[in-house]
Amino acid sequence: MQKKANRKLYSLWTGELTATVLFAVLWLLFIQQQKWEDPYLISFPPIYAFVVLEFILLQGSLYWFLKWKQAKQKKFVGLPSAPLRIFRAFKKINMVLILIGLLVAVYQFIFFSVGHYWFIFLYAFAIIEHINYYHIRLSYQTPEELKEFFHQKKFRPSILAKELAMLRR
Repeated sequence: MQKKANRKLYSLWTGELTATVLFAVLWLLFIQQQKWEDPYLISFPPIYAFVVLEFILLQGSLYWFLKWKQAKQKKFVGLPSAPLRIFRAFKKINMVLILIGLLVAVYQFIFFSVGHYWFIFLYAFAIIEHINYYHIRLSYQTPEELKEFFHQKKFRPSILAKELAMLRR
C-alpha cells in the first residue's frame, strides 16, 4: 500500500513539474515560430495568463512533492502548519492574480479585437488549475477514481482544500 502511495505521489509531483516545464518550452517555441504572424502572442495579456498558469502549476508540483516526502517518511497525515500557511498565502495571491486577469480580459475585449483565444485559453486553464488545487477535485485519472466519482455523483473537495480547512480550525 505504501509503495503504491509513494508511486502515485511521485507521479503527481513529477507530472505537474514536467507539465510546467513542457508548457514553458512549447510556449516559447510556439511564440518563436508565430511571432511575426501574430504579434499578439508576445503582448501582455497572453503572457500574463501564461505566467499565472505556470505559477499555479508550480504550486501543485510543490504540494505533491511535499506529500511525497511525507509518504517516504511513512507520515500519512496532513502537511504541517508552516507549509500550509504558505499554500494559504498562495491561494490569496492566486485570487489577486485571477482578479487582475479579469481586468486584463475586460480591457482587452474593449480595446482589442484579435487574438483573444490565447488569453482566454490560458486564463481559463489557470482558473481551472486553481480550483482543482484549492477548492474541488476536478481531475480523476484512474478508472477506479472515475467509478468512485460517478458513484458519489458529486465533486469532492481537493486534498489541499481539506488540509487548509483543518488549518483554520
